[in-house]
Amino acid sequence: MQLFALGLNYHTAPLAIREQVAFRPERLAEALAHLVKVKPVREAAILSTCNRTELYFATQQPQHAADWFAEYHHIPLRDISPYLYTYPQRDAVRHVFRVASGLDSMVLGEPQILGQMKDAVRQAEEAGTLGATMHKLFQRTFSVAKEVRSTTAIGANIVSMAAAAVHLSGRIFESLSDQRVLFVGAGEMIELCAAHFGGEQPKHLTIANRTSARAEALAERFGGEAIRLDQVGDVLASYDIVVSCTGSPLPIIGLGMVERALKARRHRPMVMVDLAVPRDIEAEVAELDDVFLYTVDDLAQVVESGLESRQAAVVEAEGIIDQRVDGFIHWLDSRDTVPTIRALREHADLLRQAELDKALRLLARGDDPHKVLEALSHGLTNKLMHAPTRFLNDAEGEQRGDCAELVQRLFHLHKDH
Repeated sequence: MQLFALGLNYHTAPLAIREQVAFRPERLAEALAHLVKVKPVREAAILSTCNRTELYFATQQPQHAADWFAEYHHIPLRDISPYLYTYPQRDAVRHVFRVASGLDSMVLGEPQILGQMKDAVRQAEEAGTLGATMHKLFQRTFSVAKEVRSTTAIGANIVSMAAAAVHLSGRIFESLSDQRVLFVGAGEMIELCAAHFGGEQPKHLTIANRTSARAEALAERFGGEAIRLDQVGDVLASYDIVVSCTGSPLPIIGLGMVERALKARRHRPMVMVDLAVPRDIEAEVAELDDVFLYTVDDLAQVVESGLESRQAAVVEAEGIIDQRVDGFIHWLDSRDTVPTIRALREHADLLRQAELDKALRLLARGDDPHKVLEALSHGLTNKLMHAPTRFLNDAEGEQRGDCAELVQRLFHLHKDH
């Protein structure tokens, strides 16, 4: 059984493709159960974020995973295959380590991906699709991510998605403290964005969410107010900045809603940041003159200036990851020898028990203990040496030298002995 990683991300696929294959959080368990049921996949986890959708799985037939991926989303494989990548064993392990460490993120070193991966693992555990191999993989993954973040500067001066949203808004408005901010959704990303915008002390801050409890808790935390999601259309005109990130499969903020808001605002500019995949804000909104609409793909622009300063940390982090990949692959390879080691020990123990039983019988009838122990040691030595001696004697031609070298290595012998 081999490990594989399959998926697409912001490097390989545009947002329009990524949003078609995103997994809704509430359906992840169902998807995992379906994957291991209908395909020859032993273990699996799914990571689905705004920037990537990836399957991590263990199987002997990886070609079936891409078929399932396309079938599950009702998309012809030929339409998404140009954007897909598949990493086998070593490359898969390295990829998972890099993703968790923030080295494969749109915002280099951003910490949010580690929490998202931990959520993916937790959901796979709850779905019963993690076995010993992938459980160990993710244990090592989180350990590597911690080492990278604690021993390199990869996490220094992080420009997160949330910070990028603030930066983009600051390009349009001279002072964010004079602006009213509306957050649509109440998940982790919105919480991070609210924390970043809250630090700028905006004029007013509002959380709109389908369920009120979460929205009210966030609003109270950041000194804002909470409203229902169905009220967004009525109040949109009152806000200068709108940040949306929900799990809705369809847009929440449509073109007509924004047009009405702009008319009521007398065409004062609005910044709209859509962090959701699939999108919460209709793409056509970007064509309006007084709206500055940014998607997750646009946020990459704000981090370019910080990349050079972090390149030394990247090199150091890659070195750590390469070493840890070697260690994990060694652990995987050693698992293949476990049955042989177990069988060898069981065989040796049977030989030992047979000689011990014989010695006990001799002692019970009164034989000299010294002679019994001598016979026991000789008998055990002969039986243990029988197989390697026969192995050497049966070797022929060129194999004889190879067999002799193997036995010498096995028993730590010197050729002149």
